[in-house]
Order: sequence, then structure tokens, then C-alpha cells
Amino acid sequence: WMPNKLERQLQEANHNPTYRLVHCDEIWIRNGIRVNAMYKHQKAGGNIFERCLALCAISPSAVMIERSLFEEVGGFNESLPACEDYDLWLRICSRYPVLYVEEPLLRKYGGHDDQLSKQHWGMDRFRIKALVALLNSGNLCQQQSQVTRAMLIKKCEILTQGAEKRGKGESARYYTSLMKKFANPDL
Repeated sequence: WMPNKLERQLQEANHNPTYRLVHCDEIWIRNGIRVNAMYKHQKAGGNIFERCLALCAISPSAVMIERSLFEEVGGFNESLPACEDYDLWLRICSRYPVLYVEEPLLRKYGGHDDQLSKQHWGMDRFRIKALVALLNSGNLCQQQSQVTRAMLIKKCEILTQGAEKRGKGESARYYTSLMKKFANPDL
């Protein structure tokens, strides 16, 4: 964190009291070198639910959150070995807008061996679990449900193709059946 991170976020939260989650921009350092975030990783505020579906759009280190909101949505899903932050942000952003401070108030270091993304293959497996749980929660409006199903199907297609390519028939069949189930939710 930058020395003024919490102070700046608290200032913004006090000026915008309807927001219960505040996050900020970050400086990325990968293997000791500063890198620019790709467009898909650019941060935003407001109603960002749809933006959160493809990948984790909020960094946990960038967040200041009301404890009551964290508890209201059930906190982190500890059964997920990875992507538990993705799951949490989806549950929050499906209900509430978030405030974004467009200042880099932290440095994010990547490229090291203990990163979860280096420890687990196919991170979309965990994102799919989060999407299924969200769809089954009954907390989404019709539009949110439609875009969530579309993202789930897209991620299942990718994992099915990867499983078929690697000769993992059981995984391919699982993601194909999941895809069919959510493509036809009335079945």
C-alpha cells in the first residue's frame, strides 16, 4: 500500500457515503519490472457487475469495505481454493455499485511462484463454480442472470475444448453437461 491509501479511500468514502466498497487503482510490478495493465484489467466504479464476469475486476488489496457488507454477502467462499475474491466481488457487484478512486494507491507484485494462478491450472474452473453458485442463489435480476449464463457457457466451452484437446473426456463431458443445463435453464 502507498502511505496515504486508507486516508484517500476514507476521504472518498466520506464524500460518497452511499458506497459501501471503495477500491483504487494499482501499479503492477511483474518479475521486478513495472508493467501497464491490459485494457481488460482496467479498474472502474459504479455498476460494474457485467465487467466482473470475465475475470477478477477488483484487487483485494485495493479494497476498503464496510464490515456489514462483507458479512451481508457471506464473506469469502472458503471452499474455493482460488478465485474466492472473484466470487465475492460478483456477489457484491450484483447488488451494489462500487466507488473507484482513480489513483494508484498500491503496488501489486506478480510473477512469483506462490501466486495462486501459478499453483492451480484452469482458474476458470473456480470461476465457473462461482458463476453456478450465483445463478443458483436467486439474487440476480433477469438481465444479470442472462449475462451470467452467457459467461458461464463461454467459460465451459473453453474448458471443454481444453479437456478434449488433452484427452480428459470426463472433464469435457462435465463442462458440456453444465453448458447444456444453463443454456436451457427450463430443462
